[in-house]
Amino acid sequence: MKKKVTKAVFPVAGLGTRFLPATKANAKEMLPIVDKPLIQYAAEEAVAAGITELIFVTGRTKRSIEDHFDKAYELESELAIAGKVDLLEQARDVLPREVTCIYVRQAQALGLGHAVLCARSLIGDEAFAVLLADDLIDAQPFALQQMTQRFDMFPVSILGVERIAREDSRKYGVVSVHAGAVAERLYRMQGIVEKPEPAQAPSDLGVVGRYILTPRVFDHLAAIQPGAGGEIQLTDGIAALMKEEAVMAYEFEGTRYDCGSKLGYLKATLSYALKHPEVGQDFAAYLRQMALLR
Repeated sequence: MKKKVTKAVFPVAGLGTRFLPATKANAKEMLPIVDKPLIQYAAEEAVAAGITELIFVTGRTKRSIEDHFDKAYELESELAIAGKVDLLEQARDVLPREVTCIYVRQAQALGLGHAVLCARSLIGDEAFAVLLADDLIDAQPFALQQMTQRFDMFPVSILGVERIAREDSRKYGVVSVHAGAVAERLYRMQGIVEKPEPAQAPSDLGVVGRYILTPRVFDHLAAIQPGAGGEIQLTDGIAALMKEEAVMAYEFEGTRYDCGSKLGYLKATLSYALKHPEVGQDFAAYLRQMALLR
């Protein structure tokens, strides 16, 4: 197994029903935060962490994601003719030239674990990252970059976690960890439970959409039976992996926005708009004006 993480899996086959009708004909990962779609934020985070192969596990309604990362000849030609150099650079520089995008279909919606398993042939015998675009994390360095730095020291599976309110445990995979940190904010895991009731939650550490996984997890994902909701749960695969390998939980530094929910999406839009170099100051003035009017 190579110690350097250079491949990342983006499970993007979900239907995004919580954002209907906006997602009826458009991928939820293409919803913009100000002027950039969620999937681009995730891709940029991966690239900053040293990822050079982006593997998108897609469904039949996700063509817009492929188009977004493809070359747009007509658009670039129009911008060049119009002399709009800045916009032309933005259209061309969605990703660095050395980064490769690969697309694989998840034919059936059989869960996150199944989506990750769909990328097995493209990963091979390497550790790899998994990023969920719904979880937008505002951090410097990026959350995945923090995790790859820990992986360089401890080349085992690492899950990104954050402190959650106990009453929200039903929304997360929740981990239990051994006492004492292995390194700063890094803990060896004892167990993981998918969406437990608050009274049964083993801790207040919830797993969010950032993972570094060793390739052995594929064997467990291929062997496990469907779990909650009739789906192949990534959590179950990780729980099986823990029986033969160490798995770590890393409490990343940064602010996460749950953009799979409308409220989280609005919070992210507000936060990113306020610090946007083009509109931030004017938007802040508008918000102050609205507060005064009320």
